[in-house]
Amino acid sequence: TVEGRESLQKLYHLLEAKGFQTRLEGVALLLDLCKTSPQLISSNIVQIFDHFVLRINDTHKKVKQQALEVLSEMIGLLEDALNPVMIRLVEGITKSLNSKDPGVHAAAVKALDKSVAHLDEVSLMKELCHQWSQLSGEALLDVTERITVLVEWVYARSPEVVQRYALPVLWSCLENKALPVRSANVCVVVTKLACALCEVMGTQLIKCAESKP
Repeated sequence: TVEGRESLQKLYHLLEAKGFQTRLEGVALLLDLCKTSPQLISSNIVQIFDHFVLRINDTHKKVKQQALEVLSEMIGLLEDALNPVMIRLVEGITKSLNSKDPGVHAAAVKALDKSVAHLDEVSLMKELCHQWSQLSGEALLDVTERITVLVEWVYARSPEVVQRYALPVLWSCLENKALPVRSANVCVVVTKLACALCEVMGTQLIKCAESKP
């Protein structure tokens, strides 16, 4: 509709504004449209994310935090409608997990948990495991914990996805890829992942491990 096109043009204009306060208005408008016109947002989600992903990675901390908080709410409201933008969504969240700003970090963790709760588990595992190899620091542990949570759900639907995507994460951890993280939680997190995989794969996990150094 004409009204819908006008709403989208206004949204794009606000999200691309130079002033951070105007960009904040755009982020707030996006959440409002998700609540009042979810079909409009769902039907144009790819184009919307072209603009919104810039705010998830905004250089202004207030805008970035607000965008991540709105993303959390969007995930709960739109769920599967976000599948077409899964890659950029996960990239946007994981890039903020190592933020030194506590507000930004907390918002990123919240968005990550919302993703696990509401998005397609198989698609999410694939993308989290793909992003894992590009992460460092605490983000490695944050994402590994969520992969662990997904293992049981995904294995019940697509065991081959767990073996192809989650298993290499375990091998990388055991090959000391996660050790640069200065945290006492490394051993705990890796152990949980190993136990989750052992629970679903049983002796098959041992057979896979036999071919590894």
